[in-house]
Amino acid sequence: MFIEIRALELHPIHFEEEFGPGGIDLGDDIRQRGSLKANGRADLVEEHHGKRQRIEDIRLQGSFFTSLEMACARCLEPVVHDVARNFDLLYRPLGTDAGTPERSVNAADTEIGYYQGEGLLLEDALREQVLLALPLKAICREDCKGLCPHCGLNLNVEQCSCAEPIEDPRWSALKEIRDKLDH
Repeated sequence: MFIEIRALELHPIHFEEEFGPGGIDLGDDIRQRGSLKANGRADLVEEHHGKRQRIEDIRLQGSFFTSLEMACARCLEPVVHDVARNFDLLYRPLGTDAGTPERSVNAADTEIGYYQGEGLLLEDALREQVLLALPLKAICREDCKGLCPHCGLNLNVEQCSCAEPIEDPRWSALKEIRDKLDH
């Protein structure tokens, strides 16, 4: 759904969209299991900078819900995450803030995005919000043993018969320090 500035000048745009699996590109590592349902509204926010400069921002408010599947960071088994989030975002025309003096970033600045051209594609904003709602590393369970570094066997399913690795003597000094700290 394309949110166009000209349409926002007339009235706010309400949306209630449903994107099936593959409707929004989330990358190769994430699979959408069901529909992504999003609803909300888009408004035009006019900012006046000086007497002549008028900036047309797009304010996007809403929520979404979907179910995603990712690989466990330890054992590579599929992990299902239900993701729901409310959002309140502001998009400025690209290049608006160029040339302004440097200043520190505050919390409100982190919610500002930029659009190019005549509007904003809702799918782009939703992709960003879905990816931000996911954990950095998905783990199937807290006690996941992962994969054997030698043979690649899933250690949660069965124990492998690989020989225990021989300790590198260069790490012995650090091991002694760790042992002292543990006791």
